[in-house]
Amino acid sequence: MAIEVTETALKKIKGEMVSRGLDPKTNFLRIGVRGGGCSGFSYQLEFDTERNEKDKTFDFPFPGQTDDEPKLTVLVDVKSYLLVNGATLDYSTEGLGGFVFANPNAKSSCGCGQSFHT
Repeated sequence: MAIEVTETALKKIKGEMVSRGLDPKTNFLRIGVRGGGCSGFSYQLEFDTERNEKDKTFDFPFPGQTDDEPKLTVLVDVKSYLLVNGATLDYSTEGLGGFVFANPNAKSSCGCGQSFHT
């Protein structure tokens, strides 16, 4: 299995990278899971410039890009990958809006979609 990122999320991530002046060749999106949140675990999303040798790595082309343009590289540490393997990252414009996960490993999640329980 793997991690998936929807086209809507990719567009939002690209916009964030552009607004922050981040180059996809040297800046990566790191997905992590930490203890906490109202349901037990919370998702962490942050831009990073360093890879760890044990990171799981996934590359996604940005919508409308050509083959020679850099892709979005998503990094997930090994422990977090056990909890997000098979998950899809999306971006919702409903309610307060924001990044949300559809995670088949979560038995339940909070109303905002930012934390979950296994």
